[in-house]
Amino acid sequence: MQQKNYPQMPSIKVAFLGLGVMGYPMAGHLARAGLDVCVYNRTAAKATKWAAEFGGRTASTPREAACGAQFVFACVGNDDDLRSVVLGENGALAGMDPGSVFVDHTTASAVVERELSQKAAERQIGWVDAPVSGGQSGAENGCLTVLCGGTNTDVSAAEPVMRAYAAQITHFGAVGSGQLAKMVNQICIAGCVQGLAEGLAFGIHAGLDMPKLIQALSGGAASSWQMINRGATMVEGKFDFGFAVDWMRKDLGIALAEAERNGSKLDIAKMVDSYYQEVQQMGGGRLDTSSLIMRLYSISYKPCLLYTSDAADE
Repeated sequence: MQQKNYPQMPSIKVAFLGLGVMGYPMAGHLARAGLDVCVYNRTAAKATKWAAEFGGRTASTPREAACGAQFVFACVGNDDDLRSVVLGENGALAGMDPGSVFVDHTTASAVVERELSQKAAERQIGWVDAPVSGGQSGAENGCLTVLCGGTNTDVSAAEPVMRAYAAQITHFGAVGSGQLAKMVNQICIAGCVQGLAEGLAFGIHAGLDMPKLIQALSGGAASSWQMINRGATMVEGKFDFGFAVDWMRKDLGIALAEAERNGSKLDIAKMVDSYYQEVQQMGGGRLDTSSLIMRLYSISYKPCLLYTSDAADE
């Protein structure tokens, strides 16, 4: 995890729920920035490991972690995981004080964010939905893009603290709008990765010098984050890092469901989602999203496929 120059932080207690590939380094940046951090993770051993590395505290329940915290951050797997750490006798809301703020970095539905924000409001607790973009490397380097929904008051209060791991923070409107912005992000990525996969597979079949091709195209109009950061590994068949196919399908499912509600046509996103389903059926659910190219390799081209470890949020 990369060190960074942290902005001046208030001397406050915060909690972080969920120490997956994103949450673990994000919570670490909060601790390194000088905040008093208490973490909760469903697998307690992960929390113990985090505390040994960063010097923070651990809790056995979300409620315990949230007790006395001015801000409670979460980055878990999906809508149901989010409800499980927020609601109930041992949920975070039960331990939070009036005037504190819950900041959710999970990629979840706008529906669940609005639902839980209402539960928080009943306790006079603020709520910000703040999904992130930038992947594991962005979390480790503390340079994530954060997409926020919530009141001006709550987002403005949380922003200085989120600067510990964010390079860009944008407020889009009411609760749920951060998740809607993240849906746009995932829709755009899906089309971009599929286009890159098709282009690279074409180059392989055409017998082109692929490293030379990627270097040349990366300086032109076809360039993208995906080409620069995933082009070479796609050609090599290395997918043991990054954002897992299983989680991309979860995110696209959220976007497709929202599109049904708002009348949007997501033809390409729907098609790419079906391609990711094929990758899952090939045993690639835990591979990076760039593994879309696996569907397109010629029979004669056999890269060394590397399978990733758990890329879940917790």
